[in-house]
This record gives sequence, C-alpha cells and structure tokens, in this order.
Amino acid sequence: MDKALLFILALLAPCSAFADQPSGASGSGHDYLQTLPAAAATRMQIAAAMPDAGLSSVLGISSSEFPEVEGPETQMVEAFELEIPDVELPESDIPLTFNSKVEYFTRYFQGSGRNSFAKWLSRSERYLPMMRAVLRSEGLPEDLVYLAMIESGFAPHAFSVASAVGPWQFMSGTGKRYDLRIDPWIDERRDPLKSTVAAALYLKELYALFNNDWYLAAAGYNAGENKILRAINMYNTRDFWEISKGEYLKRETKDYVPKLLAAAIIAKEPARYGFADVAYLPPIEFDEVRIPSRTDLELVAKACGVTTQAIRELNPELRRSCTPPDYPNYELKIPKGSTAQFQAGYAKIPDGMRYVERVRSVQYRAKRKDTLTSIARRFNTTPQAIAELNNIGRRTHQLRGRLLSVPVQIASASKPAAQLTAKSKQKAQQKAGGFNKYYTVKKGDTLYALAKRFKVTVSILSAWNNLKIKMALKPGKRIIVARYQERRGAMMKESG
Repeated sequence: MDKALLFILALLAPCSAFADQPSGASGSGHDYLQTLPAAAATRMQIAAAMPDAGLSSVLGISSSEFPEVEGPETQMVEAFELEIPDVELPESDIPLTFNSKVEYFTRYFQGSGRNSFAKWLSRSERYLPMMRAVLRSEGLPEDLVYLAMIESGFAPHAFSVASAVGPWQFMSGTGKRYDLRIDPWIDERRDPLKSTVAAALYLKELYALFNNDWYLAAAGYNAGENKILRAINMYNTRDFWEISKGEYLKRETKDYVPKLLAAAIIAKEPARYGFADVAYLPPIEFDEVRIPSRTDLELVAKACGVTTQAIRELNPELRRSCTPPDYPNYELKIPKGSTAQFQAGYAKIPDGMRYVERVRSVQYRAKRKDTLTSIARRFNTTPQAIAELNNIGRRTHQLRGRLLSVPVQIASASKPAAQLTAKSKQKAQQKAGGFNKYYTVKKGDTLYALAKRFKVTVSILSAWNNLKIKMALKPGKRIIVARYQERRGAMMKESG
C-alpha cells in the first residue's frame, strides 16, 4: 500500500475511541497500546511498517518535539501519550476518569444495557434531591448518589441473590451496624431516607480508612473494606487501577468503579449520550404523621383520600400492610399536604377497628425438592416474601430440612376487625394456616387404592374431593390426597 495513503488513514482514525482491552492485561512490551486511543495505536503500527519513513514523518511532528528519554521504545510511549485527546467530562464533586474500562460501560449503558439505564434515569429524579441533601449534610460529595444507581437503579425493593436489600443494597449485618431496624415487620434498608443516612456514614468511614481515595472507598463498599485492605497489601499499591489488574479481586469489584464513573458521566449529561427522551418521575414529597397504634395502611389511604399503593410506595420499609406493633407513635409518610385530612378521618376510626390481622407467619420445614417458588405457590405468597422473611437469597437451592417462616393471608383487607365474627376469623385462619396435597389420577386408580396408598379412609378421601365412593376416577383429574394444618407453629398432617 502507498505510504502516503497509510499516513492519511492514520490521521483519519478516530481519536476519541479507546482500546477495549481488559484493564488487567499485562506482560508484553507493548501493553501501553491498551490504554492509548485507537488512532495512536494505528499510527504506531504504521510507523513500525514504515521504518524508513521515520516516526516523526509518520506522526507529522518534528523530532524536536519528542521528549529526551532513553531508549527508542520509551521515546515512542512518551510521544504517543502526547497524542491522547482530552475527553470533555462533566463537572463533578468526585474525581472522574475516562479510560478504556469506563468507556466500555458507557457503551454498554448506551447499547445492551440501555433499557435498564433508562429506567434508572427515570426513577433517579424521584430520590436524587433527597439523597443529595443527606450527602451534603454529612459533608460528602453529592455525586455519590450514583453509587445507589449502580447498586439498585434507585429501587427501594431491590433484593439481591446475596440478600442485600434496598436502594443502597445493605446486607443485614451492615445495616444494623448503622442503626437500621430489620425485623419481620419493618426493614429500614428499604427506606430511601434512612438508608441514605446509613450509606453516608459508611462511605465517610471508608473514605477515611482509604486515605481519602474515593475509588478505593467505592470498591470497599462493594467488596468490603477488609478485602480491599488485603489487596492493597498484596499488590503494595493504593492505585485502584493497578490493584484491579491482579486476580485477587472479583470481576464485580474490578468493574464497580468504572461502572460508577460511567453512570455518573451519562446521568449528568444524558442527552449527550442518547437519553434525551427519558421521562423523569417527580421528586418524592411527603408529610410525616405519628401513628399511636398498629394501623392498616388501607385505612390510612382512605383517610388520606389516596390508594393503598400510594401509601405503600411512600413507606417501602414496611414489610406488612400495616404499621408495626409495639411501636407507638410510628412516623408514617403520607402524601404531602394531606395531614389535616388524614387526622380528621383517622380520629373517626375507633381503636379496635384500626387493624385486622390479615397476614401471619406459619412454620414450614422444607422437603427435598422444595424451592422458594414451589413453597410460595403452596401458601399463596411470593418467593421474595419468603426470602426476605427468612433472610436468604432468592436463588438458594439448600432448603431441605430448613424451618421456614412463611407469610400467609388470613383475612380480607376490606373488612375491619369489628366486622369479623369469631367464626369467620376461625375459618380464615384455618384456610390460611393449612394446605392441600394433590395427586393426578392415572389410568386404573381407584378411591380404595389411593386411600390405602396415602393412608386415609375412603370416606375422608371422597369427602375432600366431593366424590361418590363408587364413582370411577377419570385419569388426569387432580384430587386432594392429604391435608396439612398449622398447629403450634408447625405444619401437621391431618389424619383420616
């Protein structure tokens, strides 16, 4: 190929593109190519192919512009570093870097991760003002809010496979260390305000621990401070980018900082990166009222003139459809401007009608083939509800023999306590406190054979399924062959 043509192609190569090589690659004499712009790498390759032209003629600069360094290879590296263009980054109160790893995630969020990132952006404005105010009051950079973006996408109900919960993805132990209340009734890791306060305190400690380095502090937030301290000692450096080249840290932690930086860069200038059409949710606004005793959220919603879902969204920390018991003067969030209306309506509701037991926990010991999904289906609840109540990951496969607390529905939300008779309460509790085991009839099955097989009487089996004793069974029909009832905190099989 003509040398002049090669030179022109080198100059036309896009200077804003960065190599997509992994940050941990090392070992060859030309590793610096991984951190140079694609144009610079192209020019170096052309220079190698045209030794007679000389480096200065290929690059279009005079030899006097090269720094005086020893060795031809070092001279080339220094020269090409001069070619790295300045990437225009938005203003930020955390240090922003744009390298190949950060560029990779900016491209990812614009490509295959676009739909998720658009949702994060849409949800962000609902919580950003409040979270920024908390960080500012603690003397921290406000742009640390983007840590919550990559942790949860600003979703209060986010729940990871490792049992991290809430917008800041606190593990139970860490949450309790920063005074977040976590029990069967309330989980303050899901409270956007309280969890942000806890996150600010944790980040402040991490920042001090890692000598005022936000990259190491962020990595410590993801992997745990002890993991990062061991990595620092292992590699004898406090440079996050150097540490991430090794094999000790998990890929998730190596990617955590560049992902944070990419999210901040895009979120601060969304239109520049193709997110000009995002519809943002309005900032969350609320009043707080003190609830003297356990109260149904449905009654609160009616008193405020809004839906129950609106109250639940303002109070994601509540794990049940009511305020917690034994928590007098609980501060409940209600729509802004509705305090007077709520207080007037709430005062009209007698104490005995403010709460009705609708959900209770029963104990169930998992069997060999049980999964969270199958147990949830059996008790008419959700896998996430069981996982959260028992503080286990949603994808766990080690349930066999474990005694689980399972939340079950025992009454209609629309009935106040005073309207439930003793008989109706008993029926509701019996219905929710037990479950049926089913069997699909096969060809040749009879009531007598099935009764013997499942150790019940024929009369009971026929009564459970509303069948006549002498009636032939139709293959494919599902019938009840066993019933279990919750007694004294355990599921007991009903005898025939």
